[in-house]
Amino acid sequence: MLNTDTVAKRLLGVSADTLDARALKVAQHIARRKHISRNVAQELEQTPPTFGQRAADAVATFGGSWAFVILFGATMVIWVGLNTLLLLTRGSTFDPYPYILLNLFLSMLAAIQAPIILMSQNRQAEKDRIRGEHDYEVNLKAELEIMLLHEKIDELQKTQWGELIAIQSEQLQLLRQLADGHRSV
Repeated sequence: MLNTDTVAKRLLGVSADTLDARALKVAQHIARRKHISRNVAQELEQTPPTFGQRAADAVATFGGSWAFVILFGATMVIWVGLNTLLLLTRGSTFDPYPYILLNLFLSMLAAIQAPIILMSQNRQAEKDRIRGEHDYEVNLKAELEIMLLHEKIDELQKTQWGELIAIQSEQLQLLRQLADGHRSV
């Protein structure tokens, strides 16, 4: 069984002391002949999200849906239509053109919705970062294992070539003896 420093020097060309945490982890897994892949999604689900995180995800999900776009568009049409109807029937509206009250509501909605959606995106980015780090570890281990396999195959080829040359030399020697025996007869 290999030790971590041997793996690091042999495959990465540096001492284990100089490796970053992820590369060291990979070298240790190779040295111990342990698998490194794991179900990251399951690990992330073990910690239940807080109320705020669930709310942020719900707002981001709804805010990025066709239902929101359609509801938002319908609200705008109803707002403008109601003001137009009131203007035609009563001569005054609750929010005269250019709809300053509507603009205030839209600004407040954007001011609240944007940071909540960003919170959800930050949480997703953290999950993606963890998945990316895990993918890096798995890929590095696979690459190093392939390098080990190449070394083993190269060593086997050297051994086999040496054995083949020895057998061929022995066969040539036997052929010479046979040839010398035929000449003397």
